[in-house]
Amino acid sequence: MSADLSLITLITEASLLVQFVMLILLAVSMYSWMLIFRIRSEIAQAKQDADSFEDKFWSGNELNKLYEDISSRPHASRGMEGIFEVGFKEFVRLKKSSSDSALVLEGSQRVMRIALAREIDQLEVSLPFLATAGSTSPYIGLFGTVWGIMNSFRALSEVQQATLAMVAPGISEALIATAMGLFAAIPAVVAYNKFSHEVERLINRYDTFLEEFSSILQRQQS
Repeated sequence: MSADLSLITLITEASLLVQFVMLILLAVSMYSWMLIFRIRSEIAQAKQDADSFEDKFWSGNELNKLYEDISSRPHASRGMEGIFEVGFKEFVRLKKSSSDSALVLEGSQRVMRIALAREIDQLEVSLPFLATAGSTSPYIGLFGTVWGIMNSFRALSEVQQATLAMVAPGISEALIATAMGLFAAIPAVVAYNKFSHEVERLINRYDTFLEEFSSILQRQQS
């Protein structure tokens, strides 16, 4: 009688430890895909917000008017808009209390750097999990495979004559763990590399705006 090598049968008849490994990998894969869709949406929204703000900023409108429009909104500003808001607010505050132009500019740049650091943390908060999932999932799957193969050979040691039909099911169910590990790791690695590059470009864009805005504030004091 031929052994049943269907995927469902192999999973349900695997040892408890191998099933536990498969469950972990399934959870990692599902959570990774959830993060992938969420990060993709957040980065797309950040790019759109940056484009919209830059159009307003470089349209020639007065900075005071732009600041009033942003600060009057009920929700907190994010991204490039948030960097502008805290920087201009600090610039106006320091300018009223100090005549030292260098001190005013330095204070404005400091709060903008803090806002930039917060934006970086927000953009990168989920990337470490994708990196971890991509690097560890194959090893978790390999552990399940090694354990399953060990059990298969242990069972073979108890019989007088081993046949391929006896070996195949045990090895097949063990290899499913490796396949699931790769299934969890490959999308996570691809997504991590893609999102890391896009986040880096966004950060460079924010940093460039910070320097350009600092130059504008410096000229306003002249």
